[in-house]
Order: sequence, then C-alpha cells, then structure tokens
Amino acid sequence: MLIRVEGIVIRTIDYGEGHKIITLITPTHGKFGVVVRGAKKPKSRFGFLAQLFVHGDFAVYRSGRLGTLKGGELVEPFRELRERLDLAACASYAAELTDRAIPDEEAGEHLFHQLLGCLTALAQGKDPEVVLRIYEMKIFRAAGYAPVLDACAACGVSERLGWFSAAAGGALCAACRPRDPDASALGEPARKLLQLFARLDLRRVGQTDVKDETKRQLREATRRWLEAHLDLRLKTLPFLDLLGRGGN
Repeated sequence: MLIRVEGIVIRTIDYGEGHKIITLITPTHGKFGVVVRGAKKPKSRFGFLAQLFVHGDFAVYRSGRLGTLKGGELVEPFRELRERLDLAACASYAAELTDRAIPDEEAGEHLFHQLLGCLTALAQGKDPEVVLRIYEMKIFRAAGYAPVLDACAACGVSERLGWFSAAAGGALCAACRPRDPDASALGEPARKLLQLFARLDLRRVGQTDVKDETKRQLREATRRWLEAHLDLRLKTLPFLDLLGRGGN
C-alpha cells in the first residue's frame, strides 16, 4: 500500500552497499522504518530525505513493518542542526529519546508536533537546556511516567516542597525527604518551571532567562527520572554531557 505521510527522520542506519534505513515519526502513522534505496550514492534521488532531523513529505510503500521510499519533498531540512556540533548533539538526544522511549504505535500527532517544535527552537537559537527539559517532560508524559510536582509524592502536602525523588515519584516535602537519602534539591523556581514545561507547547516557546543553579536542579531531576523510570542508556548522553550543552 502506498501512503503519503508527513514525517521527521529520527534515526538512520546504513543498509547494504548503498542504502539506508530511516526511522520516521509521523503525526498519523506512529513511528516506522523506511528503506531508502541508493541513499548513500552521490547521485541519489532521495539522499536528501535520508538525513537526520529532516522534516519532509514522504511517499512510502508499506507491505509490513518496514516500508520503501518511493518519493518525497523537503519541508524543512534543518541543516543547521547537522552542521553545528553543539546543536547536532542536542537534536540527536531529542531524536534518540523519541526513538527509544516511545513505542512505535504510541508516537502520535501531539508528540510529532512537540519534536518539531523542539528542533525548530534549537535551530532558532533558543536555550538548549530549557528546550530539552521541556521536551523531556513531553516524553515522560507520553511514556506514562510523569512526576508528581504539585504536591509531595509521599504524603500529599503542598507546602515545603524542596526536594525531588525519582524513587518516591516526584517532589518531596521537608518532612518526607529522609525517606530517600538520594533525593536531590529542587527549589521552588525549578519545581514551578517543570510544572510549566509539562503544559507548555514547544511550538510557542520563547526566549528564556533561567539561572544556572535552577538549570542544574532541572537537569539533575530529569536525569534521575529518566534513569529510574525509562531505564534507558542513551548513546547521545555522554557526548552531550561532554559538550555541556543541555544534557543531563
């Protein structure tokens, strides 16, 4: 069956002599793999559509889990995300997180548009630490593991919430903090930002000014949540940490 879908390339692997298999996330057909024949050849008709982060319109023949590219058009190439090392690292992290954390059939329209908003914000020069923290909150919710932030995850009170525990399920009050010796500090500015990030549409994110200490707390909280509840060892994280550009 030939289908035409809007999609973003979130993964590419070499296949055979000159081919590639790309993974698309789409607003209508979830995530799925597509063979792009001849993509590695210099005169490939479709090589431009087989690059990471490309947003395009794809004509795909699907006869099972894996499709074959038959045609397509670029919507947004996002060249700057491949040409700048720091932006490539941030975009690669967002793409890998999407690929690894969300089952193929559960990647729907909302997540597609949030990833597109994430890539657009990075390309526009928005603060990568803020952009990635917002996108992580979208992933946590899509995966069904969003932290409790409006009250203590242990006792339910809504006051003195100065700590974060991935093991307990989110924010902790001062009285419950001893329940988790590994709980990390999460001041009110950071906690309220995480609440905002969970609601914020990445297509509408503007310029932000977040203090370094608040960024550190946000980074530590989302890293702990990622490790505890999604159990992913992402290949992009060590490099992102090395660059010091938005990683956990």
